[in-house]
Amino acid sequence: MSAAGEFDVENGRAKSDLADLLDTVNLHIRSIAEAQRQRVELTATATAAKGRVQITVNADGVVIETRFADDIDELDYDEIADAVTDATQEAAMEVARRANELIAPIQRTRSQLPSLSEIVAGLPDLKTRVPEPQRASFDPPSARDDDR
Repeated sequence: MSAAGEFDVENGRAKSDLADLLDTVNLHIRSIAEAQRQRVELTATATAAKGRVQITVNADGVVIETRFADDIDELDYDEIADAVTDATQEAAMEVARRANELIAPIQRTRSQLPSLSEIVAGLPDLKTRVPEPQRASFDPPSARDDDR
C-alpha cells in the first residue's frame, strides 16, 4: 500500500474516532443537563433536639423551611440556636451527598474520556490544571483560625 493509501486509512480512522468521541461528548452533555435538572429539585430535612427543631434545605443547602415542635419552649435560646445549626448542617450534608450521587456517573464517564493531549499531540492536559473544589467550613467565624 502506498503512503497516500496509508494516510487515507489513518485519516478515516481518525475521523471515525473523532465522530465517536463527539457522540460521547454530546451524550455526556445531555447527562449533565439532566443531572442539573434533578439536582435543583433536591431537598433534605433534618431534625435536632429530640425532634423539636426541623430544618429543610434546598439543593444549595439554603434553609427553605424551619419548624419548631410545640414543646420548643422547654429549650433555652442557646439550645435552640445549637439545634437549628445542627439540623441545618445535617440537612446540608445530606443534600450534598445526594447531589454527589447524581453526578457520580457523569464523573466516571468524564474520567474515561481522552484528554485533549491524547487527541492532539502537544496540547496541554487541561484536567490537571483545574483546581479541586474546596468545601466551605461548618465552623462559625468565632471558631475559625485567624491565621488563614
